[in-house]
Amino acid sequence: MGLIKKNLGNILLDQNLINEKALSEALAIQKTKGGKLGKILVQLGHLTELEMLRGISLKFGLPFEQKIDFQLDKDIIQKIPFQFCKQYKLVPFAQKNGQLRVAVSDPLQIHLLDDVHLLCNQEVELVICTEDTILEAIHFIYHQVPESAEKMVKDLDMEDPGLLADIGEEERDILDMANDAPIIKLVNLILVQAVKDRASDVHVEPFERELRVRYRIDGILYDTLTPPKKYQTAIISRIKIMSKMNIAEKRLPQDGRMKIKLADREVDIRVSTIPTAFGERVVMRLLDKNSTILTLQDLGFSQKALEDFSSFINYSHGIILVTGPTGSGKTTTLYTGLSKINFSDKNIITVEDPIEYQLEGIAQIQVKPKINLTFSNGLRSILRQDPDVIMVGEIRDLETAEIAIQASLTGHLVFSTLHTNDSAGAITRLHDMGVEPYLVASSVIAILAQRLVRLLCPKCKEAVKPDPISLEKIGLTVQDLPEGVVYINSGCPYCLQSGYHGRTGIYELLAIDDDVCTAIMKRAEAGSIKKICLKRGMTSLRQDGAAKVIQGMTSIEEVLRVTQEDIL
Repeated sequence: MGLIKKNLGNILLDQNLINEKALSEALAIQKTKGGKLGKILVQLGHLTELEMLRGISLKFGLPFEQKIDFQLDKDIIQKIPFQFCKQYKLVPFAQKNGQLRVAVSDPLQIHLLDDVHLLCNQEVELVICTEDTILEAIHFIYHQVPESAEKMVKDLDMEDPGLLADIGEEERDILDMANDAPIIKLVNLILVQAVKDRASDVHVEPFERELRVRYRIDGILYDTLTPPKKYQTAIISRIKIMSKMNIAEKRLPQDGRMKIKLADREVDIRVSTIPTAFGERVVMRLLDKNSTILTLQDLGFSQKALEDFSSFINYSHGIILVTGPTGSGKTTTLYTGLSKINFSDKNIITVEDPIEYQLEGIAQIQVKPKINLTFSNGLRSILRQDPDVIMVGEIRDLETAEIAIQASLTGHLVFSTLHTNDSAGAITRLHDMGVEPYLVASSVIAILAQRLVRLLCPKCKEAVKPDPISLEKIGLTVQDLPEGVVYINSGCPYCLQSGYHGRTGIYELLAIDDDVCTAIMKRAEAGSIKKICLKRGMTSLRQDGAAKVIQGMTSIEEVLRVTQEDIL
């Protein structure tokens, strides 16, 4: 470390980063309250953190790095405990001329040099970096380090008596698992791997001779791990402890929740167990609390559908229905729509089962059937809260449907979902529930059907000459393809060899106009209503999927997979 020739204040003055007045003010605060001069200047707004650290680097004669380029073997990283790096805000990131380069934000912690030297048996060179950059590097590097769950299963030693001890994972980062007992470590690794692989669900499934762990990634289940059957009880009990369930009760289904910290991310996990013939089956739904609500543009709407849907969600009253099977992204679409109209002049209230994400500025009610807080009862109470916009998680029965319709007819905009295959099917579904046709015609303003298609991996998708028969199945010809090619999935490490990475929506937006109202009043079948809308220019689910094939976003097979029941 270089000699300290000048104090920090003089260095900052020489660099014209502060003036004498700012320095005097900071020194006065330091004299009365203590603290570091640089941080006081930053808090007063006279200096940015970046400028302050550049000054510190000049003071101590140390290099300053704005970005960290990680170039170390994992073996070296594993010698330095994760919690040690996080506590002292330091991270080793490279080797140069036989020295280990370590980024720090506070070079005055001289004792850390000796600690890192002892841990790694190498000379240490300090580099100045911002705290945010260091924490980001720690999270990135240690996210890569944990051993695989497969390796953990091979090395599993069941002799440790502390297998199921509750050590409060929600209070600490689950990447910090150096001292954990084997089963605790294995369950943590299963969750770490699930988050890394972008899994939405983790299934732990007992069978007669094996225990199977599967991840649902982009809507598809993949086998990932097969721990020995003899560890089944310990693994499932560990998950139940983490989710605050009764581990002694194995005969009845149970629901629980847990929160885990994974580097800089917080993940909410809903846990469900059911008894089966070969033991309890567990499904964990992962909800990343750091995820931000998307914009409508991010959801995959075509330009016309985007304009039309944006118009409908700004109506003062009426019902907007979103339809599709479980897992088709209906709730995400509703949340995104609500966020777009969430202004201070609107009172928005939702009743949901479950509440998947907290929306700032919106009152959200969780359905609780055990205490008779159902969709219909919750909706009835909402109407006494002077709402402008209401979201009902799902219309499941006639009572909920009738209250929603009455709300829309009395000046409220209502969002809800239905489980039907396409947009026109929602109308006949309401008829089947017992809703009178004139009420449907006068209250519903739009019905959006949707599916999620997997996006082709940008790193490995391949262009091929299309098969005319396959093209015909989605309503296309070779002439519809600008470059005369379609793209297919290949497979690479980035997409876990699946050929797909991420998902987007395909949509069918049915607007209720006079022609559709007439058909509804006549109790026309869903097929007849759909034909009227297609003639009028509505884009069907398969047509929207075909447009994404033309754009090279997805494959023909993927569109056919999610629109099997769609008839043009």
